[in-house]
Amino acid sequence: MTDTQAVKNYLLSLQAKIVAALEAADGHQFISDSWERPDGGGGISRVIEEGHVFERGGVNFSHVMGNNLPPSAAASRPELAGRKWEAMGVSLVLHPRNPYAPTVHMNVRFFTTHAEGKDAVWWFGGGMDLTPYYGFEEDARHFHQTCKDALTPFGSDLHPRFKKWCDEYFYLKHRKEARGVGGIFYDDFNELDFAQSFAMTRTVGDAFIPAYLPVLEKRKELSYSERERDFQAYRRGRYVEFNLVFDRGTHFGLQSGGRTESILMSMPPVVKWRYNWTPETDSAEAQLTNHFLVHREWV
Repeated sequence: MTDTQAVKNYLLSLQAKIVAALEAADGHQFISDSWERPDGGGGISRVIEEGHVFERGGVNFSHVMGNNLPPSAAASRPELAGRKWEAMGVSLVLHPRNPYAPTVHMNVRFFTTHAEGKDAVWWFGGGMDLTPYYGFEEDARHFHQTCKDALTPFGSDLHPRFKKWCDEYFYLKHRKEARGVGGIFYDDFNELDFAQSFAMTRTVGDAFIPAYLPVLEKRKELSYSERERDFQAYRRGRYVEFNLVFDRGTHFGLQSGGRTESILMSMPPVVKWRYNWTPETDSAEAQLTNHFLVHREWV
């Protein structure tokens, strides 16, 4: 039996806990922006811009519902098309100003559908992934190890599966290039019972702070020049391309009439594109593509 209120309570507490940790790291406060969705539900957007550490960041909670499941959500489950649905989750993207501090994304979510005379169909989804501009082996290993440690109590097979899923999902097919160094990703997950699936998702959400904050603390004050900022802006273009072209959450939010400002808060504030540009051979910029943006086992 599902308990949507327990899920909602956890997600709200997770948002508050993460925002408090990030405010302590930055020294500036997030603004809080509550909103309502005309078709049902609403959310709380917590956003920081032009902070000491974060050029832009958002930690969003949403709880929305509707009468007809949108196409992006029903794509893999066509038998659910047209059902009443309910979705809730916490989603965050952080874009630090320092090019040596990586962008990070995390999301945990719950989805359920209802139809008269039929059992509810529910699932959890989530994960986190790291997108560096200048790679550090120890950062990637720490991030992946923390993800693995979170999943292992629920089955030794989960981390290899979710790590591979992340590598395949956060991949720019038109570039034949990974978005970052990966992490974990899962969706439509209900193979454990509700209690265990919820417990696993809570563990993933709770793992974000220990996975990311140590990396951020090491890199946020490193010295950099305009060269590094310029490369960061160029690489951020890949982030924009992925979110607009491939990201399932972005598509679902826009198709379901979600709040555009909250959906697109994931976009970096300063971005550049260049025509057919390649970095100098053996440069730190070339190392990102050749050494870090390749699918490999970090732990």
